[in-house]
Amino acid sequence: MVAFPAHSIAPADWPAPRCAAPVDATVRVPGSKSLTNRLLLLAALADGPSRIGAPLRSRDTLLMAAALRALGVDVVDDGDDWLVTPGPLRGDVDVDTGLAGTVLRFLPGAAALANGDVRFDGDARMRERPVRPVVEGLRALGVEIDDGGRGGLPFTVRGRGSVPGGEVTIDASASSQFVSGLLLAGARYDGGVTVRHEGPPVPSQPHVDMTVEVLRRYGVAVHDDVPDRWTVEPGAVRAVDVEVEPDLSTAAPFLAAALVTGGTVRVPGWPLRTTQAGDALRDVLAAMAATVVRDDDGLTVTGGAGIAGVDLDLHDVGELTPVVTALAALADSPSRIRGVAHLRGHETDRLAALATELGRLGGDVSETEDGLAIRPVPLHGGLFRTYDDHRMAMAGAVVGLAVDGVVVENVATTAKTLPNFPERWLALLAGAQPGRPDAPEEAAR
Repeated sequence: MVAFPAHSIAPADWPAPRCAAPVDATVRVPGSKSLTNRLLLLAALADGPSRIGAPLRSRDTLLMAAALRALGVDVVDDGDDWLVTPGPLRGDVDVDTGLAGTVLRFLPGAAALANGDVRFDGDARMRERPVRPVVEGLRALGVEIDDGGRGGLPFTVRGRGSVPGGEVTIDASASSQFVSGLLLAGARYDGGVTVRHEGPPVPSQPHVDMTVEVLRRYGVAVHDDVPDRWTVEPGAVRAVDVEVEPDLSTAAPFLAAALVTGGTVRVPGWPLRTTQAGDALRDVLAAMAATVVRDDDGLTVTGGAGIAGVDLDLHDVGELTPVVTALAALADSPSRIRGVAHLRGHETDRLAALATELGRLGGDVSETEDGLAIRPVPLHGGLFRTYDDHRMAMAGAVVGLAVDGVVVENVATTAKTLPNFPERWLALLAGAQPGRPDAPEEAAR
């Protein structure tokens, strides 16, 4: 029997189910958060109404939709879709960024086009997350921002209805979102925008590629042929109807279950071409000894007799680090994860959090300068704290598949990107198909 400190267990904490048999399930993951929030913002700046098909509805995207509504944009539910009708952006509004980095870093550039003040704030942890390059970059483009010298929340964008635009140089080595945040509204600036990056390599480069592709989908002229330099020409943002791809990073814990249990998990609709960073899961899981097959129907991952340790540079796909670390802790040989120092500035310091929480379960995980070193040892049950970080909660669920008595703190934090995660997880373990009308997560809505 596992003993926990009396103060550690709360009603929101979740006993992660152990799974002793191979899973065999089809998992339909919802739309991409990263795509949904980019599409919402551009639809709000477009020259007419747009339909966003199958968007993700989670805390992060609902915060973006609510912020756009406050600014005067009509975002209406239409079945599984959102209909977005732009309007003149108004000021004298408050924006709650929650813990959504995409809201914190993408919306100020659009708020500068409003007529009036737009006040930004968010969760306590969000006041610690870096945003200074966006704030200073917008100032260089002619936007007035009052932040009391903090370079972070809370701050007020003093919208004047237009932005001069121009060229700005920033250090985006802490987050690719700094680049995207300065590009997304750039077509509506008088002189467009050119962003230059100077500093160590931009992390999560696929997310910048995603921004460029989405801008082009909305008819915006973007030039990215020079390394670390992006130019958005001034002009109209064309209204278009788009469909949101499944969130490939959100598929990570479900696909990881195939390795942990030696089973098979299928994700329908896995795109044959995508800018989503989560597509790297195919190579990562194959390196960890999974059989990975992608075809016209989607992606199928099958686990084998064990999990192989790996030495991986996840600089461009850092969001996969928590689940990959959980797998590495259950592997049959040591692992090293490199290139992810920037994760110290995410929803929590993910490197410290992973080392601490796996250590509390008996694991041997140590921080390095730019990542983690994992030496597999027998684990035991205990409370796996999540620090209000959705990906920490999912990592805890993966560990719980193989270890009795793991309790995931505040599992509801997964609603940031995946509503009803516990129900979906139980459906996976039962071999059900999450997403069908008779699946547990549907009945719970």
